[in-house]
Amino acid sequence: MDRHKKIIKTSILGIIVNIVLVIFKATIGLIVNSIAIILDAVNNLTDAISSIVTIVGTKLANKKPDKEHPYGHGRIEYFTSVIVAFIVLIAGIAALKESVEKIINPGDIDYSITSLLIIAVAVLVKFFLGGYVKKVGKEVNSQSLVASGEDAFMDSILSFSTLVAGIINYIWKLSLEGYLGVIIAIFIIKSAIEMLKETLNIMIGERADKELTDKLKEKICSYDEVQGAYDLSLHNYGPSKSIAGVHIQVRDDMTAKEIHALTKKITIDIYNEFGIITTIGIYAANENGEFSEIKRELNRIVKEYKDIKQVHGFYVDEKNSKIYFDLIFDFECENIEEIKEKIISRLKEKYTKFDFVVILDDDISD
Repeated sequence: MDRHKKIIKTSILGIIVNIVLVIFKATIGLIVNSIAIILDAVNNLTDAISSIVTIVGTKLANKKPDKEHPYGHGRIEYFTSVIVAFIVLIAGIAALKESVEKIINPGDIDYSITSLLIIAVAVLVKFFLGGYVKKVGKEVNSQSLVASGEDAFMDSILSFSTLVAGIINYIWKLSLEGYLGVIIAIFIIKSAIEMLKETLNIMIGERADKELTDKLKEKICSYDEVQGAYDLSLHNYGPSKSIAGVHIQVRDDMTAKEIHALTKKITIDIYNEFGIITTIGIYAANENGEFSEIKRELNRIVKEYKDIKQVHGFYVDEKNSKIYFDLIFDFECENIEEIKEKIISRLKEKYTKFDFVVILDDDISD
C-alpha cells in the first residue's frame, strides 16, 4: 500500500472511531448533565473533522506536478495541518468558555455505573487508536497523522480524568465538572498551539535535522575522491519530497569526465538510500604543496574568532593572483563584515601578491 492510501485508510478509521465516541459521550453527557463529558465529545468531533481535512489534503497533495507547480503539491499537507490546528484551537476556546460558565452556575450531575463503564471503554479505545495513528504517521512521514495520534493520546488522558471525576461524583457526590472542563480546555488549546507552531516552522523553513545532515555528509564523504562536503541545504516540497544542494571538495586535477562520473554516482546513491534529489557543486582543492602554508595561516587567524564556525572552499588561482575561501559565521554575530575585512587585511600583509575573495555562507546545516 502506497503512502497516500495508507494515510487515507488510517484517517477513515479515525473518523469512524471518533464519530462512534461522539455519539456515546454526547448521549451520556446530556443524560447525566456533565459538561466535562460533553466537551470530551466535542473534542472527539474535532478529531473526526481533522481526519476529514487530512484526507482532503492528502488527495490534493498527491496531484501530479504541473507547469505551475513543477515540484508537485506535497506542501498542501502542511496547510491541512494548519487548518486542523485552528479547528482544535477553536474547540478549545469554546470548551474553556463553557467550563467557566459551569463553575459559575453548576448544575446537578447524576452518574451511573453504565455511564462510567462506557467512559472507561472510550479511554482504552482512544489510547490504542492514538498509538496506531502515530505509528502509521511516523512510518509514512505524515505530520498530520502524527499530530492526530498525539492528540488521541492526550484525549485518552483527558477522558481518564473525566472518568476519575465521574467516580468521585458517584461515590462522594462531589462535582469537579467545571474545573475539570477548564483543565481539558487548556490542554486542547495547548495542543493546538503546539501543532500550529510545529507546522508553521516547517512552512517557514526550519533547520534541517542534524541526524539526517550528518548521515548525508558521512555518505558523501565516503567516496575516495571527496575531500569534504559543505554548504548542505535541504528544501522540503512536502513530507515525501526533499531536494538537497551540497558542495564537495575534490582535487583540482580531476577531469570533467571523472567529476561527472563521481557526481552521478553520489546523486544516484543518495536518492536510493535517502529518497532525496541532490544537486552537487564543486570546490577544487589545491591547498597542498606551496600553498599549504597560506592555508595554515588562514586557519590560525580564523581560530581567533569564536563567531566563525567554519572555513572551506580554499583555492589559489595563481594565474590571476587570487585566493578564494568561504566563511560561515554564527547567526548571532553582529560584526561579520568587520571581521572579514580584518582577516583579509592580515592575510594581505603577509601575502602581498594575492588578492583575497571571501564568500560569506549561511549556517544552514550542522
